[in-house]
Amino acid sequence: MTIKKPTAESAPPAAPHQPRPAESRAQRRFHAGDYGSWWWALPALAMVFCIHYLATAFGGYYSFTDWNGLGPATWVGIDNFVAIFNDPQMAGAVRNTLVIAIVFVVVANVIGLLFALALNRTLKSRYLLRVLLFAPVVLSSLAVSYVFRFIFAQEGALNALLEAVGLESWQRTWLADPTWAIVAIMTVLIWQNVGLTMVIYLAGLATVPQEQEEAAAVDGASMWQRFRHVVMPGIQPAVAIATTLTLVNGLRVFDQVMAMTGGGPFGATDTLATVVYRETFAFGRFGYGAALSLTLTFFVVVAAGFQLYITRRKH
Repeated sequence: MTIKKPTAESAPPAAPHQPRPAESRAQRRFHAGDYGSWWWALPALAMVFCIHYLATAFGGYYSFTDWNGLGPATWVGIDNFVAIFNDPQMAGAVRNTLVIAIVFVVVANVIGLLFALALNRTLKSRYLLRVLLFAPVVLSSLAVSYVFRFIFAQEGALNALLEAVGLESWQRTWLADPTWAIVAIMTVLIWQNVGLTMVIYLAGLATVPQEQEEAAAVDGASMWQRFRHVVMPGIQPAVAIATTLTLVNGLRVFDQVMAMTGGGPFGATDTLATVVYRETFAFGRFGYGAALSLTLTFFVVVAAGFQLYITRRKH
């Protein structure tokens, strides 16, 4: 059998040449590597650099000086840091800061997670309740603290409520009692930030497939088993974000203390942030205050980094 070779006449016609679609001007600029739009962000970046990083660098320099805020700064080396660790007042401030931060992290995250689980899918009024629970977050922490200062006053709403329900023995001078003053501060801090943790956990719960929970329920898993083995692994990123934010806010708590107790009574509610403010602006020891501020910043960064590392490691 002879195989006939295809000729030019018998070959199928070639497909017509399709012209390449023309690129827009924006596409040509992108492919050409034109990143001129970044120039629009320069003013904001410069402001962030000056306000945060440059100010922190100057504060770091003044922490090694004996400066009163007006005259020339005298270099003293690490004397300010040595004075910090030899100051007996600092032990109480560090203890109060740690107690507030730990209680705040645990309670705010537990309550926020419970609210998120309750308002996740089934409740009909969940959207309204979410708004009501989140509303305190957007309020000024200073204004909220002044309101609670009147609530916890000797003749305030809390003692009046206790008297109305026949619990006069529970009445206290809440903000003048060294034991209960720090509890009152933690109550305000938790009340205002529970809505924030709730929203973070709601965002995490939205990423957990409902089919997995239903399949686990069909397999006979209890509610606790479904939460532990299905929900918790899915919301680990939300746990890391919520706990880190609450830890940082707890370690640098300031507004609630200054508005409600001013650090009293007898330093029972002093924190590192209030000591920084008092030493710097009340006593005029700007060098010592800068050293305290740098110590607090280092403390917050290390604690938050360690906590974030532990959370991600579990994930």
